[in-house]
Amino acid sequence: MSSIELPSSAGAILLPETTLFPHGALPLHVFEDRYRQMLVDALEGNCLFCVARLLGEETDDPSLCTDPIGTIGLIRASRELPDGRSHLVLHGVCRVRFAGWGTEKPYPYADIVPFESIDVPTPDAPEHVKRLRDAVSKVLSSFPPEVMEQVNELLDRAGDPFIMADAVAQQFVHDQALRQALLEEPEVATRIDLIVDHLRSLRQGES
Repeated sequence: MSSIELPSSAGAILLPETTLFPHGALPLHVFEDRYRQMLVDALEGNCLFCVARLLGEETDDPSLCTDPIGTIGLIRASRELPDGRSHLVLHGVCRVRFAGWGTEKPYPYADIVPFESIDVPTPDAPEHVKRLRDAVSKVLSSFPPEVMEQVNELLDRAGDPFIMADAVAQQFVHDQALRQALLEEPEVATRIDLIVDHLRSLRQGES
């Protein structure tokens, strides 16, 4: 995704209990008039908009009802239905911080800045990759072999710890508080620690 030039501002869909990770996919059903307009504007422009997690009731000022860190995503597929609603798939590009919210659009619109991650040192990368893969393998040990093969292909494509942590979080972490904590954690090594601990707890819960 490094070839995508991020804008300084973008539309944002505010969704409860929803966290999208970079490199993850989020299917969306767009039906509100304001988000229909956001989708039109995005498709006529750079095909990018953000996902922000909504906290409780929505207010006129999104800064008061959303998490400060979200994800900007690229529209990968979009299909408009006869009644104007749309089904689409948004592919996460990168973490962003919402620096301010404007009122010039009929939908939530934010100034954004990239949220920088602190990657693991190169010499330590193989060990972090191994820890993640081992934790995933143990969680899937009772699944059919073809499931493990598909997951391994996904992890092979991910490659480095930075992308792999997000890929595993997108697929295996369903606790919304933990998902958002992982999105907002700058240290990739800490993200991996949290994910591995979570996967271990899943196994203990099954035993």
